[in-house]
Amino acid sequence: MATTDITIDTRTAPPPPASKAAAGAPSLILGEHSLCPGCGEPVALRLLLETLQDLDVVHRSIGVVGHGCYGSFVRIMDVDVLQCLHGRAPSCATGIKRMRPDSVVFTLQGDGDMVNEGLQEILHSAARGENITCILLNNGVFGDTGGQQTATTVLGQRTKTSLEGRNAEQHGYPIPIADMVASLQGSGYVARGAVSTPAAVAKTKRMIKRAVQSQLDGNGLSLVEILTMCPTGWFVPAAEGADYQGSSMEPVYPIGELKSPEPQTQEAVHA
Repeated sequence: MATTDITIDTRTAPPPPASKAAAGAPSLILGEHSLCPGCGEPVALRLLLETLQDLDVVHRSIGVVGHGCYGSFVRIMDVDVLQCLHGRAPSCATGIKRMRPDSVVFTLQGDGDMVNEGLQEILHSAARGENITCILLNNGVFGDTGGQQTATTVLGQRTKTSLEGRNAEQHGYPIPIADMVASLQGSGYVARGAVSTPAAVAKTKRMIKRAVQSQLDGNGLSLVEILTMCPTGWFVPAAEGADYQGSSMEPVYPIGELKSPEPQTQEAVHA
């Protein structure tokens, strides 16, 4: 399928042809990414695209991508995609879904995009029960602009704008967006996963599949928050990113399903 990229970053070279894509990558990935070593976002992208293939909905899928490091993915995703204004992905996805209700519409956003710039967009979309699937890549920093603190940065976490670590007195507390969305009646499925370990990757893929299936079943807005590594923004070596995430982020953002139309799946997700 053709890829539509509204905002072009001329600093990034075009991807290599599909024949040069990494061995074993889903056929929807047309080339290699250019993100930092140790970044968890490419893993999350792969899980999402594999899910679309597994559910056989690629031909009717439309993605809406926010602004962040992951924005470069529009160049290597062989699926229809729109890149929108900062934070506005849920609203754009709402319009697409209402005009094309038979489409599978998903958003791909970072924590700075969704929880800082677009907090009202995700909350109102969930409150309205918009039948879209939102994927949040949460690493606790504005990675694309240099690693500044975001609304999800955990207490004690160092960023370019909180060099001594985030503290509640000066910066306030992190926003648990998935918990907020789960509390709204218009949400149908909400979960939080990670890509820091093989087991977490497997669980997260099951969550994404259930989220997309929830959209297919017409259950309202579905959200999967995925904790992703950003060693560059965290000031840690690439090889230590997964451990840092596990010790700093996961205690604040526990992994698991927060809301499901099928309660019996809770045990399967935590297995």
